[in-house]
Amino acid sequence: MKLISFYLPQFHEIPENNDAWGNGFTEWTNVKKATPLYLGHNQPRMPLGGDYYDLSDVGVMKRQDKLARKAGIYGFCFYHYWFNGRMVLEKPVKNWLAERDIKTRFCFCWANEPWTKTWHGAGGDREILIPQTYGGESEWKKHYEYFREFFLDERYIKEDNKPFLVIYRLKNIPEFNRMIRFWNECAKMDGFDGIFLVSMNVCREHVEQSIWVDASVDFEPNKTKMEMRSTKEDWIKPRAVGSLLWNRLAIKGIHYDKINREMLKTPHKRNHFRTVFINYDDTPRRQERAIITYGASPEKFGRYLKEMVELSEKEGNPYLFINAWNEWGEGNYLEPDEQYRYRYLEEVRTCMMRKARGMETAPRGRKRKR
Repeated sequence: MKLISFYLPQFHEIPENNDAWGNGFTEWTNVKKATPLYLGHNQPRMPLGGDYYDLSDVGVMKRQDKLARKAGIYGFCFYHYWFNGRMVLEKPVKNWLAERDIKTRFCFCWANEPWTKTWHGAGGDREILIPQTYGGESEWKKHYEYFREFFLDERYIKEDNKPFLVIYRLKNIPEFNRMIRFWNECAKMDGFDGIFLVSMNVCREHVEQSIWVDASVDFEPNKTKMEMRSTKEDWIKPRAVGSLLWNRLAIKGIHYDKINREMLKTPHKRNHFRTVFINYDDTPRRQERAIITYGASPEKFGRYLKEMVELSEKEGNPYLFINAWNEWGEGNYLEPDEQYRYRYLEEVRTCMMRKARGMETAPRGRKRKR
């Protein structure tokens, strides 16, 4: 089983964020200013040892590489931002590519939405800072040429000699069939057998029916959370926030066990990859409008990870995604923090070592007589 963890690059300064939010802004800015909304609420989250790292520092990524490999993570899926040739937050993955000491595999998830000043799902008007456009063949060619040096790297994840590429909102691309066909032709000219295209299944996308889409991956807990909200089950309606004593009843939330049980019972076919998530609490981004999962713990995560691995194997799927390595603004991270230290990473390592021991001790077939 190959575990791929989503990776957020927004932990270093860029001009676009400084212009929109003020000088020095990174994802840590929101994380640090979060305040608890009820008694016992784990906010603000603090990285272990107060390590509010800067991803422009290659040394940080080397440490992440070692932590990931020790835990048994197969690869990272870097969020990729492309706006008609304009790059945003591209420096970390460029450093990853250039640093040959880093061994962890990687791939891209193109987050193809407009760059806005309002956090996704935060409500209110979303001021568009950079529009998302797609253009025609000249634009597609320019985009593929950016991908090329990554695709050709031996660490870039490939399936059936095809570079692995996730796209967040395929249905937003007006001519995605033509674009993907064009990219496949470009990839074949580079010696590949095409692009292994993976559609992000946020909520009933259904674009995987296209002949150019090889697989889909659930974006959890968002996918199941949206489906459960649509049926109005298990969600606590938000109301005016009062004292810390009563706020837990005022914040919209769901129990970690409930949403995981819903995820586990959903059938998956071949090349429909599951995702396991660590936690969800977007208080740093939305404050009193936060959505929170209650009852998460490293032990529960380890149990659901084991069940997801076993289900994926039965369904014939070699990949399982983890959300996420470092989504600190959503309380959704494997990285060590002050509360649990390395326990989430230890749960991943325990699960993968158990699987490895199981493979080593599995009975072998009889030798045929000569």
